[in-house]
Amino acid sequence: MADISNDRTSLINVVKALGEYLTSEESELLQKVLTSMGKPFLDGYTTLADGEKDPRNLMIAFAIARVILIEFDISQHTETMFNILFCYFPITFRPPPNDRYGITTDDLRTSLRRCLGATPAFGPLAIPVFLEKLTAGSRATKKDTLQTMAFCFPVYGSALGRAHARKLWNALKLEIFQPVDLQTEEEALRATQVLVKTIYADEEAAVESNDDVHGLARDACEECIQILKEPEKNQANAAIKILCSFISTTPSVSRYTISQAVPHLVKLFHNPDEAPTRVATLTLLAELLLAARDSQVKSRTSEAEPAVLHYKDEVLGVFTVGLQSTTLRVAALPGLKAMASTDRLLTDEELGFIVHRVGGVIESDLDGFEEASETILDLLTTISDRAPRHIFEQTLPLLFKSLPDKAPSREATAEREKCWQVLSALQTLCIQQELFENLVIRLTTKLDLICLPSHGSNGTIKDLELDAAFAHMILKTLAQTLLTKVKAGHPDVPKYVDQLLPRIFDIFISSAVLSTEQPMIATNSRLLNVAAEIITLVLQSLPPSRQQSYSMGLSKAIMDGDTTDIAQDFQKKSSARKLDFFGSSTMNERNLLALLAAAVIPLHKEVHLPIGDLDGFLDTLLAFVTEKADTDLQRLSALHMLSSILNRRADELSSFLQDKLNNFWDREVSDRSVSVQRRKSAIQAWTWISKALLVRKHPLAMNFAERLFDVFGDETIGWDAARAMGDIPAHDSVLNKANHAEIKILYVQKYVNTILPRLIQLARDANSPAERTAALVALTSVIKSIPRAAYIHEMPSLMPSFCYGALICPMPDIRCSVIDTFLAAAEGETPEKNMVSEHSSTLVNAMLRNIRAEKMASTKVRISALRYLGGLPSIVRYDILHPYKPTVLRELAKTLDDPKRSVRKAAVDARTNWFKYKG
Repeated sequence: MADISNDRTSLINVVKALGEYLTSEESELLQKVLTSMGKPFLDGYTTLADGEKDPRNLMIAFAIARVILIEFDISQHTETMFNILFCYFPITFRPPPNDRYGITTDDLRTSLRRCLGATPAFGPLAIPVFLEKLTAGSRATKKDTLQTMAFCFPVYGSALGRAHARKLWNALKLEIFQPVDLQTEEEALRATQVLVKTIYADEEAAVESNDDVHGLARDACEECIQILKEPEKNQANAAIKILCSFISTTPSVSRYTISQAVPHLVKLFHNPDEAPTRVATLTLLAELLLAARDSQVKSRTSEAEPAVLHYKDEVLGVFTVGLQSTTLRVAALPGLKAMASTDRLLTDEELGFIVHRVGGVIESDLDGFEEASETILDLLTTISDRAPRHIFEQTLPLLFKSLPDKAPSREATAEREKCWQVLSALQTLCIQQELFENLVIRLTTKLDLICLPSHGSNGTIKDLELDAAFAHMILKTLAQTLLTKVKAGHPDVPKYVDQLLPRIFDIFISSAVLSTEQPMIATNSRLLNVAAEIITLVLQSLPPSRQQSYSMGLSKAIMDGDTTDIAQDFQKKSSARKLDFFGSSTMNERNLLALLAAAVIPLHKEVHLPIGDLDGFLDTLLAFVTEKADTDLQRLSALHMLSSILNRRADELSSFLQDKLNNFWDREVSDRSVSVQRRKSAIQAWTWISKALLVRKHPLAMNFAERLFDVFGDETIGWDAARAMGDIPAHDSVLNKANHAEIKILYVQKYVNTILPRLIQLARDANSPAERTAALVALTSVIKSIPRAAYIHEMPSLMPSFCYGALICPMPDIRCSVIDTFLAAAEGETPEKNMVSEHSSTLVNAMLRNIRAEKMASTKVRISALRYLGGLPSIVRYDILHPYKPTVLRELAKTLDDPKRSVRKAAVDARTNWFKYKG
């Protein structure tokens, strides 16, 4: 030890080494030995530790000092230890760029703060330092000082807090009433709160009434109440924040604060002379109630009586009066919400009274409701969580009453907006089980009225477009409300498989079957998609056992057209007619496959549809896709069903897969005598088969995907096959975890590693122009469908193909995809600058060809080209790109006259970047 007694760095390194290599028993023994040395050890340590500047050593020195302050008797060294520690306060260290040691300013501040708050002996010496730094410091110093004060006050103790209370309050309130920024104000409020809590913690048991509260809390409250006599002034906002912080200190201070502030604000509201300040008064009172509620929750005294209970009637009266006035309503609603959300404050009858008053606003003052609709719904939602009965009995009838039974006319714009508003309100309110059940009954009844009749009351044909739009509003409301319930994990969602789904199926099946004279709105594809979303959401929430029982009726509907079990009332309306979805059914009836597919998609792997020969059923689906499907909706519905079943049961379908590889491709895709549309449909089916296998990393997945290369040279379907290359790995709404699909990790990487190199080579060495173009289309399709990380390593190989091929491709969507790929590659922390520099000439010229409206009709392409052109100065060095600057600026000037505003804006941004581009 003598050899290193004068070298504090060596001493600190030794201590650090000892800390790393000694066992816990050896560390305890070392501590006992050092403690027994007493004053000689502390004398030696203080001599060595004084004046250290290296941040690495300071981190260790602060840790050692904290142990000494806690474990050693420092009574004879208090001032010395104070001096060697407080000389660093506040920390002003700034780490150099790329600091390899990783020691931050906050690391040092935290370590030092733990030392300054390690012993109450520092209190008398620290308070003057804190006040000095707080008065003369910068923003960073003020923040550090306030945080340190809040950390140290509880350690320094209540006696010291009381002794310096007035000085500390004068300093802290200055940072609250005249803050330099919002963060400093928040830290000052927190420090004040900690100070009050520290002072009154020891006196809590002795305080029996509000009159027993003396000292800082009383003085500060009186000062703030005096300021609140002018609630419209800015100072009142700071005063109410201080009072709110007092509420979260000790029970006695909280009670005293509320007893002074609440009656004052209530009296102020009722004073006729202060009528112009009522909005500000309600706002301040609401903030006080919110603080009282939050304090009750944080203190975990939920069983205790609410602090504002004694003033409940007066406060409720004030906010109720405010609710009836259009000028005061927005300020009153947050206060009512604070009261409604405070445990054991309002009775059930009082909650019903609030709902009744709000109902009056909704019924009598629609303009006022629109102005404050979001806040009103927030209040009613809060009450629905506690007492949904009142919303059910009072609010929902008002909303449903204002919702018409038929679609508003084309001229009734205001009525249509009102429908949206009412449905939006219902969507927000009807989350609780009782309310959602009512929503289901009422809205599906309206759907019946809208969807089934084909004629108006006067015998004229109904406007199906308007009815479809209105029905879409209603279905979307049901879907969005159900989605909210699913995300929130409501346990009642599975029950709607017996309540909501039969109604949905019945409405759509009945409409499709009974519409003999004209296509009905229930066969509209947009409506079917939303209805399918509802079906999928409900079935996703079912356990496998419940799904299995439901699948019995579902399979009867799919295979036999018997919808008895899934649409119970339909049989009564249709004289027990059965549907033949894959045979002689009408186009409207075949559209209903979208609903059946939506029910199949979310089935668990262990749930087996009892459909007999599985291979034969999948062949039926494929035949329907290629031969009988009339619309994309029908085609995709069948393919979604096929893909979902194949994904889960591929191990049982080896003969089906081999047959498709060996026969289906040659018969439906390669054979040029087959119609083009049928071949394209077959490629679409091939894509979904490949997707189902790829996501589960089936051994045959790549065999299916690579087969698409065979028709790249076919000018009739080559581009369809090329696009399919990107569709296969793309994320979709069918094969995902929510629908219980079997998905393996890194399936995209496996696909990219196999397909991308082959596409790059084909784009460079293709035997024909058609094959080369298809390869470029496939490249852009794949890149667009996969994450950036999956292809960025291939960008050096991709760049030539994109630059000299895809950017001159006549297809605008291909050009746009390539430019978007360049943009994505340039984003992030490490853009491929060298790669871009190598092709900078080609890139600049290519972008310039794509920014003029007379040369490129696509707005999307022009915007993408301008964005990339504007980003080049930040990617490529000036010495490489500067020869193009005059040309680029000249061409960009011409683009400023583009007919599209979005293009002109992109041109301005790009031109600005090039103007600022200097060496």
